Amino acid sequence: MASCKPSATPVDTNAKLSASNDIPFDDPTLYRSLAGALQYLTFARPDISYTVQQLCLFMHNLMVKHMNALKRIIRYLQGTLDHGLHFYPSSTSTLVSYTEADWGECPDTHRSTSCYYVFLGDNLISWSSKRQATLSKSSAEAEYRDNPVQHQCTKHIEMDIHFVSEKVERGEVRVHHVPSRYQVADIFTKGLPLILFEDFRASLSVRRPPVSTVGADSSHN
Repeated sequence: MASCKPSATPVDTNAKLSASNDIPFDDPTLYRSLAGALQYLTFARPDISYTVQQLCLFMHNLMVKHMNALKRIIRYLQGTLDHGLHFYPSSTSTLVSYTEADWGECPDTHRSTSCYYVFLGDNLISWSSKRQATLSKSSAEAEYRDNPVQHQCTKHIEMDIHFVSEKVERGEVRVHHVPSRYQVADIFTKGLPLILFEDFRASLSVRRPPVSTVGADSSHN
């Protein structure tokens, strides 16, 4: 895998991976070891969170296509070794949370992949991409199940809705519509075209480090 050509994105824009219709992969230990290492890497590379989450769904039912998808992540990382999550001084301490869910897109279970990410000021401090544990009967239900502020406090979707409505009425939570072209949360729920992926990745502050001037200064000594 070390000689593979780098990939521009960690996942393509095709349909999500499934557990069927392919050749079983003959080295599950290798796959699980690599997938486990990639899980740790998501703590510093939110741009691969969605892809890694998808691959971890097939730990016990591996196919060759799953290993090929894992290799794609490695090729992507090979080409972005100089990228990382950056933090910057911020003039605001506002806490802003974004959520998204791709309703019923899992080809095996029709469950939704949901995500959230949270900014403190200008800095990304928390994020998650996961398949929902239960089947949502509508896109609205999938979105409510995805809300990180209230979901752990309630057990039923009806209570979720009333909880959020009450917070909005009190002015404690503000809910805004985000047009698709600005919905950065999509990077946590689906494969994206290259230009959109790179734009959203930059919005999460996953980028190259600032250009250093140390080398230029030392050349004059």
